[in-house]
Amino acid sequence: MEEIRIEANGKLGPIDASRIPRFAGAATYAKLPRIDQVDAADIKIVGVPFDAGVSYRPGARFGSTHIRESSRLLRPYNPALDISPFERCQVADAGDMAVNPFNINEAIESIQQNALELTADGSTLVTLGGDHTIALPLLRAASERAGEPVAMLHFDAHLDTWDTYFGAEYTHGTPFRRAVEEGILDTEAISHVGTRGPLYGKKDLEDDKRFGFGIVTSSDVYYQGVREIVEKLRDRIGARPLYISVDIDVLDPAHAPGTGTPEAGGITSRELLEIIRGLRGMNIIGADIVEVSPAYDHAEMTGIAASHVAYDLVSLIADKRAADAEAKA
Repeated sequence: MEEIRIEANGKLGPIDASRIPRFAGAATYAKLPRIDQVDAADIKIVGVPFDAGVSYRPGARFGSTHIRESSRLLRPYNPALDISPFERCQVADAGDMAVNPFNINEAIESIQQNALELTADGSTLVTLGGDHTIALPLLRAASERAGEPVAMLHFDAHLDTWDTYFGAEYTHGTPFRRAVEEGILDTEAISHVGTRGPLYGKKDLEDDKRFGFGIVTSSDVYYQGVREIVEKLRDRIGARPLYISVDIDVLDPAHAPGTGTPEAGGITSRELLEIIRGLRGMNIIGADIVEVSPAYDHAEMTGIAASHVAYDLVSLIADKRAADAEAKA
């Protein structure tokens, strides 16, 4: 079947849904071109189908495919941000990284190397997971590219700063403790957003504070509101290179049931999207959306939410990259 695509400003965009039905054809993210169909890409969407680091319900290895399928209905103009991201920058789907599903250490090394290779041309990665273990090698690569420790906003129900689980140092609950230990995070500019639920003990919070993390709980979002939370986050991060990591379980299970470790009392999809949109103009150097587990996803709710989170992240990155390029011209 011939692919009839939208083209604007010299950018090859999504398949034209007015001429080819959205439910037809290959499911790249947002029906965008594959990486081999463009000469170069400013933003690359890449999947990491890996979930050997989960501690409860598995299935996030199928998350990247599920998010792509759920993205078929996305359209090229983002009215919330008044931007057509696929016209501002060339965005392409780079497919999936092939990583060892049986060896976590090898998988982490492969993800880091793949991320470095994909960004060697100066492009920005938006990664579809996969479980949260993958954030560590992605952060390693982002920090290496930035040449300095990076700021981070971590949207999650959980802290993910535990030390070990069954003696394992690398799991989906430990990536940000390892990242602090390795010196790849700027500990004056890191924060969790949306945390909630029971912990193993108060020491979890004490350790987290010692690492430098600020905490915005889901209750804080409810009582303080999105605008106040965004203002605090922007003040904390400033102009630093910023990595954004989104565990879809930051959303309440009513909005995202398809995840491995659901917790009651989460934020809404609307709140998450509005907080992300409030980061417009910040120096976002990479992002991931993880822990989508389609086997538990009733009516595709989680995949749809994740696809929209990725869309707004792509929009922010495209807007900033294009604005910076125009300012230099």
